[in-house]
Amino acid sequence: MTIFNVLTLIGGLAMFLYGMNVMGNGLEKLAGGKLEKIFERLTSNPIKAMLLGLSVTAVIQSSSATTVMLVGFVNAGIMKLHSAIGVIMGANIGTTVTAWILSLSGLNGDSFLIKMLKPSSFSPILAIIGVAMLTFSKNDKKKDIASILVGFAVLMFGMDSMSGAVAPLKDVPEFAEVLLWFKNPILGVLAGALLTAIIQSSSASVGILQALSATGAITFGSALPIILGQNIGTCVTALLSSIGTSKNAKRVAVVHLYFNIIGTVLFLTVFYLLNAFIGFSFVDGVVGAKEIAIVHTIFNLSTSIILLPFIKVLEKLAYLTVKDKEGEENKNNIEEQFKLLDERFLQSPSFAVEKCRELTNRMGEIAKESIDMAMSICVDKYDKEKAEQIAANEAAVDLYEDRLGTYLVKLSSRDLSAKDSQSVSTILHVIGDFERISDHAMNMVSVAEEKQQKDLNFTSQATAEVKVMCSAVRDVLDIAMEAFEKHDLELATRVEPLEEVVDKIRTKLKNRHVKRLQTGECTIEMGFVFSDLLTNLERVSDHCSNIAVCLIQENDESFDVHEYVQMLKNSGEGFDGQVKRYSEKYALPAKEF
Repeated sequence: MTIFNVLTLIGGLAMFLYGMNVMGNGLEKLAGGKLEKIFERLTSNPIKAMLLGLSVTAVIQSSSATTVMLVGFVNAGIMKLHSAIGVIMGANIGTTVTAWILSLSGLNGDSFLIKMLKPSSFSPILAIIGVAMLTFSKNDKKKDIASILVGFAVLMFGMDSMSGAVAPLKDVPEFAEVLLWFKNPILGVLAGALLTAIIQSSSASVGILQALSATGAITFGSALPIILGQNIGTCVTALLSSIGTSKNAKRVAVVHLYFNIIGTVLFLTVFYLLNAFIGFSFVDGVVGAKEIAIVHTIFNLSTSIILLPFIKVLEKLAYLTVKDKEGEENKNNIEEQFKLLDERFLQSPSFAVEKCRELTNRMGEIAKESIDMAMSICVDKYDKEKAEQIAANEAAVDLYEDRLGTYLVKLSSRDLSAKDSQSVSTILHVIGDFERISDHAMNMVSVAEEKQQKDLNFTSQATAEVKVMCSAVRDVLDIAMEAFEKHDLELATRVEPLEEVVDKIRTKLKNRHVKRLQTGECTIEMGFVFSDLLTNLERVSDHCSNIAVCLIQENDESFDVHEYVQMLKNSGEGFDGQVKRYSEKYALPAKEF
Protein backbone atom coordinates (compact mmCIF):
# COMPACT_ATOMS: atom_id res chain seq x y z
CA MET A 1 0.00 0.00 0.00
CA THR A 2 1.65 3.23 -1.22
CA ILE A 3 1.41 6.83 0.03
CA PHE A 4 -1.00 7.49 -2.83
CA ASN A 5 -3.34 4.79 -1.52
CA VAL A 6 -3.22 6.48 1.89
CA LEU A 7 -4.04 9.87 0.34
CA THR A 8 -6.91 8.30 -1.59
CA LEU A 9 -8.15 6.68 1.62
CA ILE A 10 -8.05 10.02 3.48
CA GLY A 11 -9.78 11.78 0.59
CA GLY A 12 -12.41 9.06 0.38
CA LEU A 13 -13.06 9.29 4.13
CA ALA A 14 -13.37 13.09 3.87
CA MET A 15 -15.91 12.78 1.03
CA PHE A 16 -17.77 10.05 2.89
CA LEU A 17 -18.16 12.18 6.03
CA TYR A 18 -18.95 15.33 4.03
CA GLY A 19 -21.55 13.51 1.92
CA MET A 20 -23.21 12.15 5.05
CA ASN A 21 -23.27 15.65 6.55
CA VAL A 22 -24.74 17.26 3.41
CA MET A 23 -27.33 14.51 3.05
CA GLY A 24 -28.32 14.78 6.74
CA ASN A 25 -28.62 18.57 6.56
CA GLY A 26 -30.73 18.31 3.43
CA LEU A 27 -33.06 15.81 5.08
CA GLU A 28 -33.33 18.01 8.18
CA LYS A 29 -34.13 21.15 6.17
CA LEU A 30 -36.64 19.27 4.03
CA ALA A 31 -38.38 18.08 7.19
CA GLY A 32 -38.60 21.74 8.25
CA GLY A 33 -38.85 21.04 11.98
CA LYS A 34 -41.73 18.57 11.53
CA LEU A 35 -39.76 15.66 13.03
CA GLU A 36 -39.09 17.59 16.22
CA LYS A 37 -42.74 18.61 16.48
CA ILE A 38 -43.68 14.93 16.28
CA PHE A 39 -41.31 14.30 19.18
CA GLU A 40 -43.10 16.96 21.21
CA ARG A 41 -46.44 15.20 20.75
CA LEU A 42 -44.92 11.85 21.68
CA THR A 43 -47.05 9.66 23.93
CA SER A 44 -45.66 7.68 26.83
CA ASN A 45 -46.30 4.40 24.97
CA PRO A 46 -42.82 2.79 24.73
CA ILE A 47 -43.56 0.82 21.54
CA LYS A 48 -44.79 3.94 19.74
CA ALA A 49 -41.77 5.81 21.07
CA MET A 50 -39.42 3.13 19.75
CA LEU A 51 -41.09 3.13 16.32
CA LEU A 52 -40.87 6.91 16.22
CA GLY A 53 -37.17 6.86 17.12
CA LEU A 54 -36.59 4.25 14.42
CA SER A 55 -38.44 6.29 11.77
CA VAL A 56 -36.85 9.64 12.58
CA THR A 57 -33.31 8.22 12.75
CA ALA A 58 -33.82 6.34 9.47
CA VAL A 59 -34.75 9.68 7.90
CA ILE A 60 -31.96 11.85 9.34
CA GLN A 61 -29.41 8.99 9.22
CA SER A 62 -27.91 9.65 12.65
CA SER A 63 -28.73 8.13 16.03
CA SER A 64 -26.34 10.66 17.59
CA ALA A 65 -28.42 13.54 16.18
CA THR A 66 -31.62 11.96 17.48
CA THR A 67 -30.18 11.45 20.96
CA VAL A 68 -28.78 14.99 21.08
CA MET A 69 -32.28 16.24 20.19
CA LEU A 70 -33.71 14.16 23.04
CA VAL A 71 -31.19 15.66 25.47
CA GLY A 72 -32.39 19.09 24.38
CA PHE A 73 -36.09 18.18 24.66
CA VAL A 74 -35.71 16.76 28.16
CA ASN A 75 -33.52 19.68 29.22
CA ALA A 76 -36.20 22.12 27.97
CA GLY A 77 -38.89 20.20 29.83
CA ILE A 78 -40.89 19.32 26.70
CA MET A 79 -40.31 15.58 27.03
CA LYS A 80 -40.09 13.17 29.97
CA LEU A 81 -37.12 10.84 30.50
CA HIS A 82 -39.41 7.80 30.36
CA SER A 83 -40.60 8.68 26.83
CA ALA A 84 -37.05 9.45 25.66
CA ILE A 85 -35.79 5.95 26.52
CA GLY A 86 -38.13 4.31 24.00
CA VAL A 87 -37.00 6.74 21.31
CA ILE A 88 -33.34 5.92 22.05
CA MET A 89 -34.02 2.23 21.46
CA GLY A 90 -35.69 3.00 18.14
CA ALA A 91 -32.85 5.33 17.15
CA ASN A 92 -30.33 2.51 17.53
CA ILE A 93 -32.35 0.39 15.11
CA GLY A 94 -32.90 3.26 12.69
CA THR A 95 -29.18 3.97 12.37
CA THR A 96 -28.65 0.57 10.73
CA VAL A 97 -30.36 1.82 7.53
CA THR A 98 -27.14 3.48 6.38
CA ALA A 99 -25.24 0.21 6.63
CA TRP A 100 -27.82 -1.52 4.44
CA ILE A 101 -27.59 1.21 1.79
CA LEU A 102 -23.80 0.92 1.77
CA SER A 103 -24.02 -2.88 1.53
CA LEU A 104 -25.61 -2.53 -1.92
CA SER A 105 -22.09 -2.00 -3.26
CA GLY A 106 -21.47 -5.71 -2.67
CA LEU A 107 -24.19 -6.86 -5.08
CA ASN A 108 -22.91 -9.25 -7.74
CA GLY A 109 -24.51 -10.23 -11.02
CA ASP A 110 -24.45 -9.56 -14.75
CA SER A 111 -28.07 -8.47 -15.20
CA PHE A 112 -28.78 -4.81 -15.95
CA LEU A 113 -31.12 -4.50 -12.94
CA ILE A 114 -28.54 -5.79 -10.44
CA LYS A 115 -25.85 -3.56 -11.94
CA MET A 116 -28.14 -0.52 -11.67
CA LEU A 117 -28.86 -1.34 -8.00
CA LYS A 118 -25.17 -0.90 -7.21
CA PRO A 119 -24.55 2.60 -5.76
CA SER A 120 -21.60 3.06 -8.09
CA SER A 121 -24.09 2.85 -10.98
CA PHE A 122 -27.02 4.97 -9.79
CA SER A 123 -25.21 7.54 -7.60
CA PRO A 124 -23.72 9.40 -10.63
CA ILE A 125 -27.27 9.76 -11.99
CA LEU A 126 -28.43 11.16 -8.63
CA ALA A 127 -25.43 13.51 -8.64
CA ILE A 128 -26.29 14.89 -12.10
CA ILE A 129 -29.95 15.39 -11.14
CA GLY A 130 -28.97 17.01 -7.83
CA VAL A 131 -26.43 19.39 -9.37
CA ALA A 132 -28.94 20.40 -12.08
CA MET A 133 -31.58 21.12 -9.44
CA LEU A 134 -29.12 23.14 -7.33
CA THR A 135 -28.04 25.13 -10.38
CA PHE A 136 -31.37 25.92 -11.98
CA SER A 137 -34.03 25.62 -9.28
CA LYS A 138 -35.03 28.56 -7.08
CA ASN A 139 -37.44 26.55 -4.95
CA ASP A 140 -36.10 25.87 -1.42
CA LYS A 141 -37.66 22.41 -1.15
CA LYS A 142 -36.20 21.35 -4.49
CA LYS A 143 -32.80 22.62 -3.38
CA ASP A 144 -33.08 20.57 -0.17
CA ILE A 145 -33.93 17.46 -2.24
CA ALA A 146 -30.95 18.28 -4.47
CA SER A 147 -28.67 18.46 -1.41
CA ILE A 148 -29.85 15.00 -0.34
CA LEU A 149 -29.10 13.57 -3.80
CA VAL A 150 -25.69 15.22 -4.10
CA GLY A 151 -24.81 14.31 -0.50
CA PHE A 152 -25.68 10.67 -1.13
CA ALA A 153 -23.65 10.62 -4.35
CA VAL A 154 -20.60 12.13 -2.62
CA LEU A 155 -21.01 9.67 0.27
CA MET A 156 -21.04 6.68 -2.10
CA PHE A 157 -18.12 8.05 -4.12
CA GLY A 158 -16.18 8.40 -0.89
CA MET A 159 -17.10 4.82 0.04
CA ASP A 160 -15.86 3.52 -3.33
CA SER A 161 -12.64 5.54 -2.98
CA MET A 162 -11.98 4.06 0.48
CA SER A 163 -12.70 0.53 -0.76
CA GLY A 164 -10.32 0.98 -3.70
CA ALA A 165 -7.61 2.54 -1.53
CA VAL A 166 -7.56 -0.30 1.01
CA ALA A 167 -7.79 -3.09 -1.59
CA PRO A 168 -3.97 -3.61 -1.64
CA LEU A 169 -4.06 -4.37 2.10
CA LYS A 170 -5.31 -7.88 1.32
CA ASP A 171 -1.77 -8.74 0.21
CA VAL A 172 -0.14 -7.28 3.31
CA PRO A 173 0.46 -9.98 5.99
CA GLU A 174 0.93 -7.40 8.76
CA PHE A 175 -2.58 -6.06 8.17
CA ALA A 176 -4.07 -9.51 8.65
CA GLU A 177 -2.05 -9.94 11.85
CA VAL A 178 -3.36 -6.63 13.25
CA LEU A 179 -6.94 -7.70 12.53
CA LEU A 180 -6.35 -10.90 14.50
CA TRP A 181 -5.91 -8.73 17.62
CA PHE A 182 -9.55 -7.70 17.40
CA LYS A 183 -10.71 -11.27 17.83
CA ASN A 184 -10.13 -10.43 21.47
CA PRO A 185 -13.58 -9.06 22.42
CA ILE A 186 -12.21 -6.38 24.74
CA LEU A 187 -9.73 -5.03 22.17
CA GLY A 188 -12.35 -5.17 19.43
CA VAL A 189 -14.96 -3.29 21.46
CA LEU A 190 -12.41 -0.67 22.50
CA ALA A 191 -11.22 -0.18 18.89
CA GLY A 192 -14.79 0.23 17.60
CA ALA A 193 -15.73 2.60 20.44
CA LEU A 194 -12.60 4.72 19.96
CA LEU A 195 -13.05 5.07 16.20
CA THR A 196 -16.70 6.08 16.58
CA ALA A 197 -15.95 8.45 19.45
CA ILE A 198 -13.42 10.27 17.25
CA ILE A 199 -15.67 10.73 14.22
CA GLN A 200 -18.87 10.86 16.35
CA SER A 201 -20.99 8.77 13.99
CA SER A 202 -21.67 5.05 14.23
CA SER A 203 -23.05 5.09 10.66
CA ALA A 204 -19.77 6.50 9.39
CA SER A 205 -17.58 4.11 11.41
CA VAL A 206 -19.65 1.13 10.25
CA GLY A 207 -19.21 2.43 6.69
CA ILE A 208 -15.44 2.51 7.19
CA LEU A 209 -15.53 -1.09 8.44
CA GLN A 210 -17.57 -2.07 5.40
CA ALA A 211 -14.97 -0.43 3.15
CA LEU A 212 -12.19 -2.36 4.90
CA SER A 213 -14.16 -5.59 4.46
CA ALA A 214 -13.53 -5.25 0.71
CA THR A 215 -9.95 -6.41 1.40
CA GLY A 216 -11.29 -9.85 2.27
CA ALA A 217 -9.10 -9.89 5.39
CA ILE A 218 -11.77 -9.14 8.02
CA THR A 219 -13.32 -12.18 9.67
CA PHE A 220 -16.61 -12.43 11.51
CA GLY A 221 -14.77 -13.00 14.78
CA SER A 222 -12.87 -9.70 14.53
CA ALA A 223 -15.76 -7.67 13.05
CA LEU A 224 -18.34 -8.58 15.74
CA PRO A 225 -16.73 -6.86 18.75
CA ILE A 226 -15.76 -3.85 16.62
CA ILE A 227 -19.39 -3.37 15.52
CA LEU A 228 -20.61 -3.62 19.11
CA GLY A 229 -17.94 -1.15 20.22
CA GLN A 230 -19.07 1.26 17.52
CA ASN A 231 -22.51 1.39 19.12
CA ILE A 232 -20.92 2.33 22.46
CA GLY A 233 -18.70 4.98 20.86
CA THR A 234 -21.67 6.81 19.35
CA CYS A 235 -22.83 7.65 22.91
CA VAL A 236 -19.96 10.14 23.26
CA THR A 237 -21.85 12.78 21.23
CA ALA A 238 -24.84 12.72 23.57
CA LEU A 239 -22.61 12.66 26.67
CA LEU A 240 -20.75 15.76 25.47
CA SER A 241 -24.05 17.41 24.57
CA SER A 242 -25.41 16.84 28.09
CA ILE A 243 -22.67 18.91 29.76
CA GLY A 244 -24.24 21.86 31.53
CA THR A 245 -27.81 20.58 31.19
CA SER A 246 -30.44 19.60 33.76
CA LYS A 247 -30.08 16.29 35.59
CA ASN A 248 -32.86 14.69 33.57
CA ALA A 249 -31.10 15.67 30.35
CA LYS A 250 -27.88 14.08 31.64
CA ARG A 251 -29.90 10.95 32.40
CA VAL A 252 -30.91 10.70 28.72
CA ALA A 253 -27.24 10.50 27.70
CA VAL A 254 -26.52 8.02 30.51
CA VAL A 255 -29.43 5.78 29.43
CA HIS A 256 -28.08 5.77 25.87
CA LEU A 257 -24.68 4.65 27.18
CA TYR A 258 -26.12 1.97 29.49
CA PHE A 259 -28.37 0.64 26.74
CA ASN A 260 -25.40 -0.05 24.45
CA ILE A 261 -23.07 -1.32 27.19
CA ILE A 262 -25.69 -3.74 28.56
CA GLY A 263 -26.55 -4.84 25.02
CA THR A 264 -22.88 -5.41 24.18
CA VAL A 265 -22.21 -7.43 27.34
CA LEU A 266 -25.32 -9.60 26.82
CA PHE A 267 -24.67 -10.12 23.12
CA LEU A 268 -21.00 -11.05 23.54
CA THR A 269 -21.73 -13.31 26.53
CA VAL A 270 -24.45 -15.26 24.71
CA PHE A 271 -22.47 -15.44 21.47
CA TYR A 272 -19.22 -16.71 22.98
CA LEU A 273 -21.01 -19.17 25.30
CA LEU A 274 -22.87 -20.65 22.34
CA ASN A 275 -19.69 -20.68 20.29
CA ALA A 276 -17.90 -22.55 23.09
CA PHE A 277 -20.55 -25.29 23.16
CA ILE A 278 -21.71 -25.38 19.54
CA GLY A 279 -18.73 -23.97 17.66
CA PHE A 280 -19.88 -21.57 14.96
CA SER A 281 -18.15 -22.40 11.69
CA PHE A 282 -18.54 -18.86 10.35
CA VAL A 283 -16.42 -17.19 13.09
CA ASP A 284 -13.24 -17.46 11.03
CA GLY A 285 -15.06 -16.78 7.77
CA VAL A 286 -14.62 -13.58 5.79
CA VAL A 287 -17.34 -10.93 6.16
CA GLY A 288 -18.49 -8.43 3.55
CA ALA A 289 -20.51 -5.22 3.67
CA LYS A 290 -23.81 -7.13 3.72
CA GLU A 291 -22.79 -9.35 6.65
CA ILE A 292 -21.65 -6.29 8.64
CA ALA A 293 -25.07 -4.67 8.04
CA ILE A 294 -26.78 -7.88 9.21
CA VAL A 295 -24.73 -8.04 12.44
CA HIS A 296 -25.29 -4.33 13.08
CA THR A 297 -29.06 -4.76 12.67
CA ILE A 298 -29.36 -7.99 14.69
CA PHE A 299 -27.47 -6.45 17.61
CA ASN A 300 -29.56 -3.28 17.78
CA LEU A 301 -32.87 -5.02 17.11
CA SER A 302 -32.33 -7.81 19.63
CA THR A 303 -31.02 -5.42 22.31
CA SER A 304 -34.06 -3.16 21.87
CA ILE A 305 -36.51 -6.07 22.05
CA ILE A 306 -34.81 -7.54 25.14
CA LEU A 307 -34.54 -4.23 27.03
CA LEU A 308 -37.91 -2.74 25.99
CA PRO A 309 -39.74 -4.35 28.96
CA PHE A 310 -37.04 -2.98 31.28
CA ILE A 311 -37.43 0.74 30.50
CA LYS A 312 -38.22 1.45 34.16
CA VAL A 313 -35.06 -0.40 35.20
CA LEU A 314 -32.97 1.72 32.81
CA GLU A 315 -34.68 4.83 34.17
CA LYS A 316 -33.93 3.75 37.74
CA LEU A 317 -30.31 3.06 36.80
CA ALA A 318 -30.03 6.57 35.33
CA TYR A 319 -31.43 8.10 38.53
CA LEU A 320 -28.93 6.09 40.61
CA THR A 321 -26.09 7.35 38.42
CA VAL A 322 -27.19 10.99 38.25
CA LYS A 323 -28.63 11.59 41.70
CA ASP A 324 -30.76 14.49 42.87
CA LYS A 325 -29.37 16.43 45.80
CA GLU A 326 -31.36 16.12 48.98
CA GLY A 327 -34.12 18.74 49.08
CA GLU A 328 -33.37 19.84 45.53
CA GLU A 329 -36.40 21.20 43.71
CA ASN A 330 -37.01 22.33 40.18
CA LYS A 331 -37.79 26.01 40.69
CA ASN A 332 -40.39 27.46 38.39
CA ASN A 333 -38.89 30.78 37.32
CA ILE A 334 -38.15 32.68 34.16
CA GLU A 335 -34.85 30.82 33.68
CA GLU A 336 -36.80 27.59 33.16
CA GLN A 337 -38.48 29.11 30.11
CA PHE A 338 -35.14 29.95 28.50
CA LYS A 339 -34.30 26.25 28.39
CA LEU A 340 -36.25 26.28 25.12
CA LEU A 341 -33.27 28.19 23.69
CA ASP A 342 -31.16 25.06 23.88
CA GLU A 343 -27.90 25.10 21.91
CA ARG A 344 -28.67 21.56 20.69
CA PHE A 345 -31.73 22.85 18.81
CA LEU A 346 -29.43 24.94 16.60
CA GLN A 347 -28.68 21.68 14.80
CA SER A 348 -32.34 21.72 13.71
CA PRO A 349 -32.84 25.36 12.62
CA SER A 350 -36.54 25.07 11.69
CA PHE A 351 -37.35 23.69 15.12
CA ALA A 352 -35.19 26.32 16.82
CA VAL A 353 -37.11 29.05 14.96
CA GLU A 354 -40.39 27.63 16.32
CA LYS A 355 -39.03 27.65 19.87
CA CYS A 356 -38.00 31.29 19.40
CA ARG A 357 -41.52 32.10 18.22
CA GLU A 358 -42.96 30.46 21.33
CA LEU A 359 -40.77 32.53 23.63
CA THR A 360 -41.50 35.69 21.62
CA ASN A 361 -45.21 35.05 22.13
CA ARG A 362 -44.62 34.80 25.89
CA MET A 363 -42.60 38.00 25.77
CA GLY A 364 -45.48 39.72 23.98
CA GLU A 365 -47.97 38.53 26.60
CA ILE A 366 -45.85 40.06 29.36
CA ALA A 367 -45.60 43.37 27.49
CA LYS A 368 -49.36 43.37 26.86
CA GLU A 369 -50.05 42.67 30.53
CA SER A 370 -47.86 45.67 31.43
CA ILE A 371 -49.73 47.97 29.04
CA ASP A 372 -53.11 46.86 30.45
CA MET A 373 -51.97 47.56 34.02
CA ALA A 374 -50.31 50.85 33.02
CA MET A 375 -53.51 52.12 31.39
CA SER A 376 -55.42 51.15 34.51
CA ILE A 377 -53.22 53.05 36.97
CA CYS A 378 -53.00 56.09 34.67
CA VAL A 379 -56.69 56.50 33.95
CA ASP A 380 -58.30 54.98 37.03
CA LYS A 381 -56.83 54.64 40.51
CA TYR A 382 -53.07 54.47 41.10
CA ASP A 383 -51.97 51.05 42.41
CA LYS A 384 -48.46 50.65 43.81
CA GLU A 385 -48.52 46.84 43.48
CA LYS A 386 -49.38 47.11 39.78
CA ALA A 387 -46.61 49.68 39.30
CA GLU A 388 -44.11 47.26 40.90
CA GLN A 389 -45.40 44.40 38.75
CA ILE A 390 -44.92 46.50 35.60
CA ALA A 391 -41.32 47.18 36.69
CA ALA A 392 -40.78 43.43 37.24
CA ASN A 393 -42.29 42.73 33.83
CA GLU A 394 -39.98 45.27 32.24
CA ALA A 395 -36.95 43.48 33.71
CA ALA A 396 -38.31 40.16 32.37
CA VAL A 397 -38.95 41.59 28.90
CA ASP A 398 -35.42 43.02 28.78
CA LEU A 399 -34.08 39.57 29.68
CA TYR A 400 -36.21 38.00 26.95
CA GLU A 401 -34.84 40.46 24.40
CA ASP A 402 -31.25 39.77 25.46
CA ARG A 403 -31.55 35.96 25.47
CA LEU A 404 -33.66 35.74 22.32
CA GLY A 405 -31.50 38.24 20.45
CA THR A 406 -28.29 36.38 21.32
CA TYR A 407 -29.80 33.02 20.36
CA LEU A 408 -31.25 34.35 17.09
CA VAL A 409 -27.86 35.78 16.08
CA LYS A 410 -26.33 32.32 16.60
CA LEU A 411 -29.21 30.79 14.66
CA SER A 412 -28.77 33.22 11.76
CA SER A 413 -25.19 31.97 11.26
CA ARG A 414 -26.49 28.46 10.53
CA ASP A 415 -27.35 27.09 7.11
CA LEU A 416 -30.96 28.31 7.03
CA SER A 417 -33.60 27.95 4.36
CA ALA A 418 -34.86 31.24 2.88
CA LYS A 419 -38.08 30.88 4.87
CA ASP A 420 -36.29 30.31 8.19
CA SER A 421 -33.87 33.16 7.48
CA GLN A 422 -36.79 35.54 6.93
CA SER A 423 -38.49 34.24 10.08
CA VAL A 424 -35.37 34.94 12.14
CA SER A 425 -35.27 38.49 10.77
CA THR A 426 -38.97 38.98 11.62
CA ILE A 427 -38.58 37.70 15.19
CA LEU A 428 -35.55 39.94 15.76
CA HIS A 429 -37.64 42.95 14.75
CA VAL A 430 -40.68 41.85 16.76
CA ILE A 431 -38.77 41.33 20.03
CA GLY A 432 -37.49 44.88 19.62
CA ASP A 433 -41.06 46.14 19.26
CA PHE A 434 -42.26 44.17 22.29
CA GLU A 435 -39.38 45.57 24.34
CA ARG A 436 -40.28 49.12 23.31
CA ILE A 437 -43.96 48.48 24.17
CA SER A 438 -42.83 47.41 27.64
CA ASP A 439 -40.74 50.60 27.88
CA HIS A 440 -43.83 52.67 27.09
CA ALA A 441 -45.65 50.86 29.90
CA MET A 442 -42.88 52.01 32.27
CA ASN A 443 -43.19 55.56 30.90
CA MET A 444 -46.90 55.41 31.67
CA VAL A 445 -46.07 54.34 35.23
CA SER A 446 -44.06 57.56 35.53
CA VAL A 447 -47.13 59.46 34.32
CA ALA A 448 -49.29 57.72 36.93
CA GLU A 449 -46.75 58.38 39.69
CA GLU A 450 -46.54 62.05 38.77
CA LYS A 451 -50.32 62.30 38.93
CA GLN A 452 -50.26 60.59 42.33
CA GLN A 453 -47.44 62.69 43.81
CA LYS A 454 -48.84 66.04 42.58
CA ASP A 455 -52.46 65.07 43.25
CA LEU A 456 -53.43 65.76 39.64
CA ASN A 457 -56.66 64.45 38.14
CA PHE A 458 -58.05 64.42 34.63
CA THR A 459 -61.41 66.07 34.10
CA SER A 460 -64.32 63.68 33.65
CA GLN A 461 -64.38 64.64 29.96
CA ALA A 462 -60.64 63.94 29.52
CA THR A 463 -60.98 60.62 31.41
CA ALA A 464 -63.77 59.46 29.12
CA GLU A 465 -61.77 60.45 26.03
CA VAL A 466 -58.57 58.72 27.17
CA LYS A 467 -60.53 55.54 27.91
CA VAL A 468 -61.65 55.47 24.28
CA MET A 469 -58.04 55.74 23.11
CA CYS A 470 -56.98 53.07 25.61
CA SER A 471 -59.64 50.72 24.21
CA ALA A 472 -58.44 51.32 20.66
CA VAL A 473 -54.80 50.73 21.66
CA ARG A 474 -55.75 47.57 23.55
CA ASP A 475 -57.58 46.34 20.44
CA VAL A 476 -54.70 47.07 18.04
CA LEU A 477 -52.28 45.32 20.42
CA ASP A 478 -54.54 42.26 20.62
CA ILE A 479 -54.84 42.09 16.80
CA ALA A 480 -51.09 42.49 16.23
CA MET A 481 -50.23 39.82 18.81
CA GLU A 482 -52.81 37.35 17.52
CA ALA A 483 -51.61 37.92 13.95
CA PHE A 484 -48.03 37.15 15.01
CA GLU A 485 -48.95 34.10 17.12
CA LYS A 486 -51.15 32.57 14.41
CA HIS A 487 -49.12 33.90 11.50
CA ASP A 488 -52.40 35.33 10.19
CA LEU A 489 -51.78 37.76 7.32
CA GLU A 490 -55.44 38.76 7.07
CA LEU A 491 -55.38 39.89 10.70
CA ALA A 492 -52.09 41.71 10.10
CA THR A 493 -53.70 43.85 7.36
CA ARG A 494 -56.27 45.07 9.89
CA VAL A 495 -53.65 46.67 12.11
CA GLU A 496 -52.73 49.64 9.90
CA PRO A 497 -56.32 51.02 9.58
CA LEU A 498 -56.78 50.86 13.37
CA GLU A 499 -53.37 52.47 13.90
CA GLU A 500 -54.53 55.28 11.62
CA VAL A 501 -57.62 55.72 13.81
CA VAL A 502 -55.45 55.85 16.97
CA ASP A 503 -53.37 58.62 15.36
CA LYS A 504 -56.53 60.57 14.57
CA ILE A 505 -57.85 60.10 18.12
CA ARG A 506 -54.58 61.44 19.54
CA THR A 507 -54.77 64.53 17.31
CA LYS A 508 -58.39 65.15 18.33
CA LEU A 509 -57.62 64.71 22.03
CA LYS A 510 -54.74 67.19 21.84
CA ASN A 511 -57.02 69.72 20.13
CA ARG A 512 -59.70 69.19 22.78
CA HIS A 513 -57.10 69.61 25.51
CA VAL A 514 -56.08 72.99 24.07
CA LYS A 515 -59.73 74.05 24.21
CA ARG A 516 -59.90 73.04 27.88
CA LEU A 517 -56.75 75.03 28.59
CA GLN A 518 -58.31 78.06 26.95
CA THR A 519 -61.46 77.76 29.05
CA GLY A 520 -59.47 77.15 32.25
CA GLU A 521 -60.80 73.62 32.79
CA CYS A 522 -57.27 72.20 32.75
CA THR A 523 -53.85 73.39 33.92
CA ILE A 524 -50.61 73.52 31.97
CA GLU A 525 -49.02 71.08 34.45
CA MET A 526 -51.86 68.63 33.90
CA GLY A 527 -51.46 69.20 30.17
CA PHE A 528 -47.88 67.87 30.19
CA VAL A 529 -49.04 64.69 31.95
CA PHE A 530 -51.96 64.30 29.53
CA SER A 531 -49.69 64.80 26.50
CA ASP A 532 -47.12 62.26 27.78
CA LEU A 533 -49.85 59.66 28.23
CA LEU A 534 -51.23 60.20 24.72
CA THR A 535 -47.74 60.04 23.22
CA ASN A 536 -46.96 56.71 24.88
CA LEU A 537 -50.31 55.21 23.85
CA GLU A 538 -49.77 56.34 20.26
CA ARG A 539 -46.23 54.88 20.27
CA VAL A 540 -47.60 51.49 21.37
CA SER A 541 -49.90 51.60 18.35
CA ASP A 542 -46.93 52.42 16.09
CA HIS A 543 -45.05 49.36 17.32
CA CYS A 544 -48.12 47.21 16.64
CA SER A 545 -48.00 48.52 13.07
CA ASN A 546 -44.33 47.53 12.87
CA ILE A 547 -45.16 43.99 14.00
CA ALA A 548 -47.89 43.61 11.38
CA VAL A 549 -45.67 45.01 8.63
CA CYS A 550 -42.82 42.61 9.57
CA LEU A 551 -45.24 39.70 9.42
CA ILE A 552 -46.43 40.66 5.94
CA GLN A 553 -42.84 41.30 4.82
CA GLU A 554 -41.86 37.78 5.92
CA ASN A 555 -44.12 36.38 3.21
CA ASP A 556 -42.99 38.74 0.43
CA GLU A 557 -39.25 39.15 -0.20
CA SER A 558 -39.82 42.11 -2.56
CA PHE A 559 -41.88 43.91 0.07
CA ASP A 560 -41.05 47.54 0.86
CA VAL A 561 -42.43 48.99 4.10
CA HIS A 562 -42.96 52.56 2.92
CA GLU A 563 -44.48 51.45 -0.38
CA TYR A 564 -46.82 49.12 1.48
CA VAL A 565 -48.08 51.80 3.88
CA GLN A 566 -48.62 54.27 1.06
CA MET A 567 -50.28 51.66 -1.14
CA LEU A 568 -52.56 50.61 1.72
CA LYS A 569 -53.61 54.16 2.51
CA ASN A 570 -54.29 54.85 -1.16
CA SER A 571 -56.11 51.56 -1.78
CA GLY A 572 -59.51 53.24 -1.62
CA GLU A 573 -62.62 51.57 -0.29
CA GLY A 574 -60.90 48.63 1.44
CA PHE A 575 -58.65 50.69 3.70
CA ASP A 576 -61.06 53.61 4.00
CA GLY A 577 -63.89 51.26 4.88
CA GLN A 578 -61.93 49.72 7.75
CA VAL A 579 -60.87 53.15 8.99
CA LYS A 580 -64.51 54.22 8.96
CA ARG A 581 -65.64 51.14 10.90
CA TYR A 582 -62.93 51.61 13.54
CA SER A 583 -63.69 55.34 13.75
CA GLU A 584 -67.33 54.53 14.50
CA LYS A 585 -66.35 51.86 17.03
CA TYR A 586 -64.01 54.24 18.85
CA ALA A 587 -65.96 57.46 18.49
CA LEU A 588 -65.08 60.06 21.11
CA PRO A 589 -67.78 61.25 23.52
CA ALA A 590 -69.48 64.53 22.63
CA LYS A 591 -67.61 67.67 23.75
CA GLU A 592 -69.01 69.38 26.80
CA PHE A 593 -67.63 72.84 25.99
